[in-house]
Amino acid sequence: MNFLKFLSPFIFNVVGGFTPILLSLVLGVSPCNSAENIILKAGLLNHKIAVEDLDEFLETGEISSSLQPYQFLLTSEIQEVLSQNINIDPVIAEQFLNDIFKSDDGQRLLKQISQALPDSSSSELKEGLKLLLKQTNNFNFINFLRVYPQETLTIDLSKAAILGLKMNESFLHSRLINAQFKKGLKNSSNIEIQPKFDPTVSGQKSISIERNVLYDRSRNRYIALDIYTAKKTHGPLVVMSHGFASDRRFLRYLAKHLTSYGITVVSVEHPGSDIHALLKTATGINSSQILPSEEFIDRPQDISFVLNKLTLLNENTRKFKGKFNTQEVSIIGHSFGGYTALALGGASLDLKTLRSFCQKESPLKRSPADWLQCAAGELPYPQRNFQDNRIRQIIIFNPIIGELFGNNLSQIKVPTLILSASDDGITPTISHQLKPFQELSTEKYLIMAMGGTHMSVTDMNSMNSMMGQSTLVREIMGEKAEPVRRLVRGVSLAFIQQLTEEKSRY
Repeated sequence: MNFLKFLSPFIFNVVGGFTPILLSLVLGVSPCNSAENIILKAGLLNHKIAVEDLDEFLETGEISSSLQPYQFLLTSEIQEVLSQNINIDPVIAEQFLNDIFKSDDGQRLLKQISQALPDSSSSELKEGLKLLLKQTNNFNFINFLRVYPQETLTIDLSKAAILGLKMNESFLHSRLINAQFKKGLKNSSNIEIQPKFDPTVSGQKSISIERNVLYDRSRNRYIALDIYTAKKTHGPLVVMSHGFASDRRFLRYLAKHLTSYGITVVSVEHPGSDIHALLKTATGINSSQILPSEEFIDRPQDISFVLNKLTLLNENTRKFKGKFNTQEVSIIGHSFGGYTALALGGASLDLKTLRSFCQKESPLKRSPADWLQCAAGELPYPQRNFQDNRIRQIIIFNPIIGELFGNNLSQIKVPTLILSASDDGITPTISHQLKPFQELSTEKYLIMAMGGTHMSVTDMNSMNSMMGQSTLVREIMGEKAEPVRRLVRGVSLAFIQQLTEEKSRY
């Protein structure tokens, strides 16, 4: 397959990058008092600094006498990190904390944090976090100090350093290999192979978009669809599966691009893990669980159900007759949708291996994707398989994989393409893309978007939504991420066209 030949003229280095975010832990139960001093403990040595001096440094960059011993640490980057707000919807965050505190993992997490803050108890931490959520949705270090109920906060530097490393371990490992990728780019051949045309440019066919809702009576589940068709269609049917707390419009630009070449696209919205489900959970309309374990079963079943219904529409309706080639399906998934795609492609969910990982791994070492995958551990099965033989290709962007499939990725027999982002802090590259890629035994391709983040593939119209703004890490989106979206358009089209008579052109 030579569909990647058009990539050589392009360098996909996204402007910007990841700036580490300090997760400020808020202690105490009353906003009436605030910390005036911080004691930094290093072994038997203690050093007191005034909070007002730290505040002045964050506002002006000036280093007072009490901060002079730490001048080598107080760089402009540290100033930016400590000043940075983490914007989190307070209702959703409170529900998430409630779920965490009820779990064994939550208790382990609180214990480890308390070791770095030796004068603070787990109960103070829990109550303080809940209190902060009621006051503001801006988490930063100064807000932490303003609500701390005692005059002095003690931080054990050695324990805090270990804590910080653990909290960023997966992402740190990914960052360490970025240098190797960049070195490889510099050492690569300078020979450019110019394609006869640019597959990142839209095709000539007009596009029709229709919304539809299907009802799965057996599961009492309404599934919304966006159907993209051209007047004359060819090739496989493309089905899209969005990520957690997202929706079916997340990759709208890609759906339009593919359809402009005559490829029918159906974007599916998963009702148990879309943005609406998250909002219902946060407002108490739904259950207390942010991500129900059943979603790992329902998601692949959603796609198979939709394909069954589309087959009937293709055969029995004049409007859609000949539009849905459900016997040849290319599935595209982002994040949690990546899991969905791989499950449908034949990889069995290995819950025994997953439970072992989640029980052994420290909660602090987990990435956000690890927290999500561990939700599946509550399912009462050793393994589950959702293979749908109509799936002929898999394209996944920033997928959540981790330990979900154990060693079962080798069961996939269809061509698979993975797009990873070097600065993805949600699904770290090594554990969720590189290692799983090595385990695939089928025809496979891995593309790394240097400088890209988890949300860089986002449609421009989705970047200001809750899902685009509520992440805990800095994201590269909007105009800055256009090189990534361009890559996605061109690679996806070229890969899908391998199932058509035009494959040699790509």
